[in-house]
Amino acid sequence: MPGPGAGPFVIAMKIRKAVITAAARGERLYPVADTVQKAMLPVVDTDGLHKPVIQIIAEEAFSGGIEEICVVCAPGDGPRYLQSFQSLRNNLLQSHQGSDWARSQAARIDHLLSRLQFVEQSEALGYGHAVRCARPFVKDEPFLLLLGDYLYVSNLPGKRCAQQLVDLAAGANCSVAAVNPTPEHLISRYGTLTGKHVAGAPGVYQIEKIIEKPSLSLAELELQTPGLRRGYYLCFFGMHVLTPSVFAILEAQDTQPGTPLALTPALQQLAEREKYLALEVKGNRYDMGKKFGWLQAQVALGLAGQAHHETLSTLVEMLAEANQRQK
Repeated sequence: MPGPGAGPFVIAMKIRKAVITAAARGERLYPVADTVQKAMLPVVDTDGLHKPVIQIIAEEAFSGGIEEICVVCAPGDGPRYLQSFQSLRNNLLQSHQGSDWARSQAARIDHLLSRLQFVEQSEALGYGHAVRCARPFVKDEPFLLLLGDYLYVSNLPGKRCAQQLVDLAAGANCSVAAVNPTPEHLISRYGTLTGKHVAGAPGVYQIEKIIEKPSLSLAELELQTPGLRRGYYLCFFGMHVLTPSVFAILEAQDTQPGTPLALTPALQQLAEREKYLALEVKGNRYDMGKKFGWLQAQVALGLAGQAHHETLSTLVEMLAEANQRQK
């Protein structure tokens, strides 16, 4: 069925490719990020299995029908990722012989490696530059864009966040940004936008204006969205489906070699040139790069998955111990 704004004879576009930006070194995860890529840090996923962060993000993409993934990484990191995954796979099979969960995890790693490739960002020149590095992989197709240090937990049973986004983009035949209503004291951390609600489509907006990490005074003047709770704004969720038009915009904006290239101005131009929607994703994002972000992500995944009761009981015990120490 056509999405919001699509005509009755529009063929839904196919989103086969995903780009994961993972070139940053992760200063807030020092010292481990100096020796291990932060995207290889282990987290217990909702299925109860320990996995590297990058695998959880890739499986998020696969849930939306993605067939191929490109990781934009720091120089030299591509071979290190491949070596780490191959070592993990071999250890699973050798150390846990006969275990169903180990064979299942090894098979997932094989599936990931068969669909994974890398491109290096030679210099740390901004998020827009990292996205632009993926153009040879994307070519002229729409693509799903994910951050290498965000983990996502869906609140919609049976439908992960990436799938929610991809389904709308495919049906509406256009770019879509995932957003969350965010309280005003947090908007200085995120790209923030406003737009008109699309009739008959709850939680969907036609994007009009985007500002990167605005001040509250600027947001009050230019980014208020009718229908949201007072004091809330639509902020980026760290997940987009973009048409290949964004690459031409980024190249046109990259006028000073060696200068950082931001993505948000390119997205603003995209919204001015073609239909670009925002979707209130039913779920939450967890930024692994912020202080205690890894801990928050792990607790959220634990509570949302098979380890719910174990996670909850552990938290209750820790809170009880902390309360006891305060007496």
